[in-house]
Amino acid sequence: MKKLANVLYVTVPEAYLSLDGENVVVKKEEAVSMRLPLHNLENIVCFSYPGVSPALMGACADRDVGLCFLTPNGRFLGRVSGKVKGNVLLRKKQYEVSEKTDESVPIAASFLLGKVANCRKVIDRAVRDHAMLVDVQALEQASAALKGILAVISECRTIGDLMAFEGSAAKIYFSVFDQLILQQREDFTFEERSRRPPLDNMNSLLSFLYVLLTNDVASALETVGLDPYVGFLHQDRPGRPSLALDLMEELRPVFGDRLALSLVNRKQVSGKGFTQKESGGILMDDETRKVVLTAWQERKKEVILHPYLKERIPFGLIPHVQAMLLARHLRGDLDAYPPFFWN
Repeated sequence: MKKLANVLYVTVPEAYLSLDGENVVVKKEEAVSMRLPLHNLENIVCFSYPGVSPALMGACADRDVGLCFLTPNGRFLGRVSGKVKGNVLLRKKQYEVSEKTDESVPIAASFLLGKVANCRKVIDRAVRDHAMLVDVQALEQASAALKGILAVISECRTIGDLMAFEGSAAKIYFSVFDQLILQQREDFTFEERSRRPPLDNMNSLLSFLYVLLTNDVASALETVGLDPYVGFLHQDRPGRPSLALDLMEELRPVFGDRLALSLVNRKQVSGKGFTQKESGGILMDDETRKVVLTAWQERKKEVILHPYLKERIPFGLIPHVQAMLLARHLRGDLDAYPPFFWN
């Protein structure tokens, strides 16, 4: 089993990264602020503008250390990748299956089954744990509606039908999401999902967490030899990691939504950490970003029992395990792709 390695998040906008022997050196205004062994890292995520030295880029590419660039407010800019590696036969099979409706639809349906089931679990847990603080009737109705969608997903025969049900499920889920916010409701009121830009504090928090998840999932897919840009549910589009978006659908409620709710309900973040731009978009400040990143890393260390493998693994390895299971299915070792169902 792959080990859960460290991720270096560089959040200081003025930071510049370079390579010194076997170490990553982080400089701010020509002064060294951090030095870390490169072999201890799995990914480097930069929220800074000055950049990274070519030597460090080359070392990351050679050693399969992910290197991702984001704007300070979390918008994806790009990834650095080395030579194409892995099993070429696996990638060829991936491309072949993506072009065949009868083979791609069952995989896409599995992603969607995992997403809807996990959304429903988030709602059901709120009813179970906080019945005195939430509108139980509204949440139970939403859960029942999602259960109905689960019953028909497997009958879909086209990607268009699956995307229609995905849209319906998302609308139901987010229509009651505000009920799950138990603290700081004035600062984190949620009416609907908004992106590019996020128009309220909770949407800003969710979008930031989804970017982190996308990066982790894309890295996991590359690690097992799959192409993160050729998907089954999301259509191919230049520059869009469609397969990463596919796989993260089932993980969003567990990795993103649950953590966002915990950060707000435990008052680890506050409304003061968000500001509104002239365009109406909401930005997270540096201190809040650091709190979120720390919580993200701590959550990834938590150990759970994987529902399919029946093994105890760190949360952060779930994307890798799911990518591995998808690769095994494409190779013909598994009859179907088993989505991650949160228990």
